[in-house]
Amino acid sequence: MPRIRSLPLLILCLCALPLAAPAAQPDALSAGRAAYKAGDYATALVDFRIAARQGNVTAQTSLGVMHALGQGVPQDYGKALKWFHLAAVQNDAAAQSFLGSMYEHGTGAPRDYIKALKWFHLAALQGDADAQNGLGVLFEQGRGAPQDYAKALKWYHLAAQQGDADAQFNLGDLYDHGQGVPQDYAKALKWYRLAAQQGAAAAQFTLGSMYEQGEGAPQDYGKALKWIRLAAQQRNTAAQGSLGWMYEHGHGVAQDYVQAYKWIDLAQAGSQPNSAVYRDAVTTMASLAPMMTRAQIAQAQQEASAWSVAHRPGATKQTVP
Repeated sequence: MPRIRSLPLLILCLCALPLAAPAAQPDALSAGRAAYKAGDYATALVDFRIAARQGNVTAQTSLGVMHALGQGVPQDYGKALKWFHLAAVQNDAAAQSFLGSMYEHGTGAPRDYIKALKWFHLAALQGDADAQNGLGVLFEQGRGAPQDYAKALKWYHLAAQQGDADAQFNLGDLYDHGQGVPQDYAKALKWYRLAAQQGAAAAQFTLGSMYEQGEGAPQDYGKALKWIRLAAQQRNTAAQGSLGWMYEHGHGVAQDYVQAYKWIDLAQAGSQPNSAVYRDAVTTMASLAPMMTRAQIAQAQQEASAWSVAHRPGATKQTVP
């Protein structure tokens, strides 16, 4: 499954974007950005609205972000869509990319892959990496247009070259499975590694699995353990189950049933009951239990519980342009 950011994850720090050259109220825009960075959302909203009504696209996009995240106002995807649209029709790439994401996910408007494709394409032509990746996903899945792996490959590659981790993962996946290109584990490994080095958990797990299986590189349990552990620490349940398996069998690490049970318990707790990860975890814990004492099982469960508390996902700080 290709990776694409949801709207909240897409609205990350845009502070590096250059300010549009507004026809009026540049002071209102600057004041709004200063207030926003100080956490004074009420003042930021007033200033952004002044600049936005004068047609400033950065202010309009900023208002879209604040309405989407509920900053200083109740969360309202409909109003976010309105502000993004105003900026998007003025050819603001960030707003076009956000608009594409909203139509793709059905956020603030009915899901519409044709509109998502339209807005992603406009932003992608301006070099927006998120939009290029989103466009690649739609072409890969055949949503809004006929399935076309060659076009998916093209847009993933453009975004991946800009350092977009999701696109790097998606490009690696195409090479891994030979979709639109001849299967090439070495190239898959290259792109997975680039995404993994940026902290993408799915890429870390997949990279570790390739080292474990000797695909694209010689089999290396040490490297497999490193990358799978990094993904497991990010609550990737498939990685947690795989890490438990490595402890169970002593691959790349000393055999340790307590650690094996702990990680597999975490995988089961974090996955959907009808998923393969859940079913595998239940089966593995049942096979591990007869080889462990009650005290060891209790220790593993206690460590899993403590890990869950210590690694609760925190809120991601997101900002306006």
